Amino acid sequence: MLVKTFGSAVYGIQATTITVEVNIAAGTKYFIVGLPDVAIKESYYRIESALKNCSYKMPRQQVVVNMAPADIRKEGSAYDLTIATAILAASGQMEANDLDKYIIMGELSLDGGLQPIKGALPIAIQARKEGFKGFILPKQNAREAAIVNDLEVYGIETIKDIADFFNRETKLKREVVNTREEFYDSLSNYDSDFSEVKGQENIKRALEIAAAGGHNVILIGPPGAGKTMLARRMPSIMPPLSIHEALETTKIHSVAGKLKASDALVRIRPFRSPHHTISDVALVGGGSNPQPGEISLAHNGVLFLDELPEFKRTVLEVMRQPLEERRITVSRARFTVDYPSSFMLVASMNPCPCGYYNHPEKECTCPSGAVQKYLSKVSGPLLDRIDLHVEVTPVNFDALSSERVAEKSEDIRERVIKARDIQSQRFGNKPDLHANAQMSASMVRDVCKINAAGQNLLKKAMEKLGLSARAYDRILKVARTIADLANSEEIQLEHLAEAIHFRSLDREGWAG
Repeated sequence: MLVKTFGSAVYGIQATTITVEVNIAAGTKYFIVGLPDVAIKESYYRIESALKNCSYKMPRQQVVVNMAPADIRKEGSAYDLTIATAILAASGQMEANDLDKYIIMGELSLDGGLQPIKGALPIAIQARKEGFKGFILPKQNAREAAIVNDLEVYGIETIKDIADFFNRETKLKREVVNTREEFYDSLSNYDSDFSEVKGQENIKRALEIAAAGGHNVILIGPPGAGKTMLARRMPSIMPPLSIHEALETTKIHSVAGKLKASDALVRIRPFRSPHHTISDVALVGGGSNPQPGEISLAHNGVLFLDELPEFKRTVLEVMRQPLEERRITVSRARFTVDYPSSFMLVASMNPCPCGYYNHPEKECTCPSGAVQKYLSKVSGPLLDRIDLHVEVTPVNFDALSSERVAEKSEDIRERVIKARDIQSQRFGNKPDLHANAQMSASMVRDVCKINAAGQNLLKKAMEKLGLSARAYDRILKVARTIADLANSEEIQLEHLAEAIHFRSLDREGWAG
């Protein structure tokens, strides 16, 4: 008997429906075809044990499993339940009616229980798009898939549940999630706040500008000055995620298997902080079985690279293209996948190996030339792509012991949102453009116009600091953001001067 069930394969963050055909005929062998990987070929042993332990039988006839389309490689153990359901129906142990109305996915344990799968959200979105009635999957992934409206989602715990459901012996409880309620609940619930940071008002100002315009920022200062503490609070002053951004971010985390069973939606902006020993593949994504990297997991959020010069040069250089294009393309011989990576880069570094170069109190102990060698670990092209270079100085005792309560993240976020609203109106006819940092060079000329005095100031800065054409554009973008925060239609001289001030690594005194 021939039976068809339906599963799904995830490539990048998009899903493709896979038809699983099972035919049972005279013979004794088990065949599985359609470009399966090793994990799928091993499914025979998991399925046999699971069926036996749930009081079902593995047919002792020839079983042929075909996974179509046959020219697409299928990977992972999530097809166990799809194949097992088809085998039960083809062998007459389960009714085959209505199988074509559901996407069925899940990894089987030997006792018949189900393990969670990756990519439940993009699979559910594709299932609704193709008109399937429902999606049956492990209970751990049910809330994640249930945020897709107009699709019946059923979370099950064992293979017996699905057999009883199609045999009309029991009803499954539909998982229901109110997407908007889930989204707005704890939308701005952050564990840390800027009010906890003592002093560092100039650094907070720089981070406010960065959040308002979506600019990349690097913090340079000695150990213990508060670079990491400030960076970790960055998401708390950024505008809340829109529902579209939340769904796109959740898809990436779903594909990577990073969502908890209790989470249906990513509601706050991601903050990713990889260790400096990370490989280039782990950072940008890829591998033999491509997965999103840290830059994609930070999509619509913050990627924090602590001690930037300690990262391998190759790791840092592969970020240059994603920083510009806000997307990473992973190419293989048979296929190409795209991962979105529109993140805000926040980096921190010591000014020298010992950490005390340019320190107001402690003396640098590095030998001659060590500072220049240390700074040269970060290439000029990468620094050009970082808009704000901020020098962080140590906080004195009076500021640390002060009882004065600093400004809350909520208050800073309100100003950031107002500045972003101005930018949204400015870029209203460009749906992929949300912040000043994303402007192209041609747009900078149209939007960031400056008067003669501003041109003269910028010319002097360019000549003295030896800035590149890219740095020129970055300064204008930052100046435009500062003007937006001040609710100014024109870029004033003070806005431009402040933007130039935030190029610490271009100034004399950092040459070592």
